[in-house]
Amino acid sequence: MALEFIGTTSKDGDCPTLYRDTVTNDIIVQGERLTDPDHLAALRDVKESETFVVVPRELLTRFGPKE
Repeated sequence: MALEFIGTTSKDGDCPTLYRDTVTNDIIVQGERLTDPDHLAALRDVKESETFVVVPRELLTRFGPKE
């Protein structure tokens, strides 16, 4: 896997950031881990290997895939 930087809305190198896997074309998200117990309790079908990050809408609207 080779990652290509797509973009960020953060300053000083902090999260959140989007990357693209150049082999699979998947999008990788770097962000703050979701820790709110009420929000975590509302999630469905969570696998042991999964984690959740908060992605500001501005990041997705500016840099998210358009196709």
